[in-house]
Amino acid sequence: MAAPVIGAALRVDQLADYRDWLLEKQRDLELQSFHSAEVLTGDWQPLVEEAKRLLDGYSGRLGIHGPFIGLSIASPDPDIREIVVRRMDHGLDVCAALGATQMVIHSPYTTWGHNNFDDKPGARETIIANAQETLGGTVRRAEALGVTLVIENIEDKDPVDRLRLAQSFDSTAVRLSVDTGHAHYAHGSTGAPPVDYYVHSAGEMLEHIHLQDADGFADRHWALGEGTIRWHAVFRAIAALQVKPRLILELRDKVGIPPSMALLESLGLGQ
Repeated sequence: MAAPVIGAALRVDQLADYRDWLLEKQRDLELQSFHSAEVLTGDWQPLVEEAKRLLDGYSGRLGIHGPFIGLSIASPDPDIREIVVRRMDHGLDVCAALGATQMVIHSPYTTWGHNNFDDKPGARETIIANAQETLGGTVRRAEALGVTLVIENIEDKDPVDRLRLAQSFDSTAVRLSVDTGHAHYAHGSTGAPPVDYYVHSAGEMLEHIHLQDADGFADRHWALGEGTIRWHAVFRAIAALQVKPRLILELRDKVGIPPSMALLESLGLGQ
């Protein structure tokens, strides 16, 4: 079986440097220029047009990282929910303008919440109810647009919680994302399972993966091979899936893309 094709997360102003590489295999692409309030509440149309110009000839799977800064998709405060919904609508507007079919959003689960769930009866159910109250309209609009919302693990200690949240929407427009560095942080610093367990837990709900290396202490976004993630185990878990999630190198320094690819190719894990 051929190794999976690897894509990347890039800003619009970085597309020119990686355009040939992206088009070579029509790699998965996640645009990360459309998540801040400053962009989403301003005139983002010229940025969309620039992305389209740079992506002329691109036919791969295109997504964006949606809004997340200062937001929780499971806030109990109705006024905060209104802001979250507005930002999500902005993100879906961008998806519609770009022709993007996926938007990454952040999990509401925290380490503090995990450690206190069983001290407060109904706490898990409350998180799900709040998220459904917040995202109900967003999910319906995503369905109509053909966009899938993928919920990315952040502090999640038990990946099953996020799985149950995604399943609760009973919608093809809500699926899961795994960020390998976030999972490795949770494993090393909070006693969560190792990264490949997150992949196994998500199973057929997994449609997106952020590939980044880390040390198990912080959210490093290092090039693959610079940290301590066991990549053979991660890719074995990916290979066992029936679905083919988008595999996105999400590196803090994009110059790490070539050495990350060289490592994956040398190990026979990606191309």
